[in-house]
Amino acid sequence: MRAGRLVSMMLLLQQRGRMTADALAAELGVSVRTVYRDAEALAGAGIPIYGESGREGGYRLVEGYRTRLTGVTEGEAEALALTGVPQAATDLGLQTELAALELKLSAALSPQQRERAERARRLFHLDVVAWFQRSEPVPLLALVANAAWEQRTVRVRYRRWKEPREIERDLRPLGLVLKGGRWYLAASQGTGPALPYKVANLLSATKTEEPFERPADFDLAAWWAGNLDAFDARRYRGTAVVRFSPEAVERAPDNLDADTVAAVQEADRDEHGWAVATIPIETEWNASGELMKLAGVEVLEPASLRAMMRERAQAVLDLHA
Repeated sequence: MRAGRLVSMMLLLQQRGRMTADALAAELGVSVRTVYRDAEALAGAGIPIYGESGREGGYRLVEGYRTRLTGVTEGEAEALALTGVPQAATDLGLQTELAALELKLSAALSPQQRERAERARRLFHLDVVAWFQRSEPVPLLALVANAAWEQRTVRVRYRRWKEPREIERDLRPLGLVLKGGRWYLAASQGTGPALPYKVANLLSATKTEEPFERPADFDLAAWWAGNLDAFDARRYRGTAVVRFSPEAVERAPDNLDADTVAAVQEADRDEHGWAVATIPIETEWNASGELMKLAGVEVLEPASLRAMMRERAQAVLDLHA
């Protein structure tokens, strides 16, 4: 732990020139007293570090000194795939390793390359959480990720949408997917097919000592793409013919899913700008709730959905009578 911190301190000074003890302490997450001790340790190891007193003082390395001690640890190598997604690294408990890795990669760059990298960091930011949502707490994410890495079976208690709501499973974790700010575990029971489990719905998890062999032909990205296609095929159970006002057509992208929006935008308009579209629906209850987000929609078919829209609208009127 301390050896890694000493390397980080040396690379910070190499990259930034002079730094105060307070600044170093903030970067390294230690006390100022610890920075003093680490500076003495570096000097004792032959690193040309020296301190300057006064308002403009601080620690620096002798002009021209550069270290090539930029070896990447195992934890930092694991964090390498997450360099563009800092929230994912935080969720997985790899934020310290990611920060150290970025520092080492930065130290290996020339001053001109480092400036370009810093400029890119200032210009671009990735936020994986969808609008109107918050990141879900995933306290068991690191555990199942570690089990997937070590290829160990996990015993979980899981909350699902259908009865019985709480189930227990022995799962073989094959990988993790971050989708729209939500973590999903790809896992199989024994030699069965891999299924998705929402990590936030894990109520408990224990890593066992039982190893398993990951299928050589399992491709996480391909599995996820196939899972999304299968979900869409299961999701839509019917269609509805709906009339949209010009305002509803305009507001549809902000309120309806992508498949419904595509159907609305492709529909022909009459002379008043109204569009009649055949849209996919999951259930009539779900469809009526989604359509009621918009003013200026009229369900033409099926009659049962039209009646449900009328009933739900009447219930709202009754509440506000």
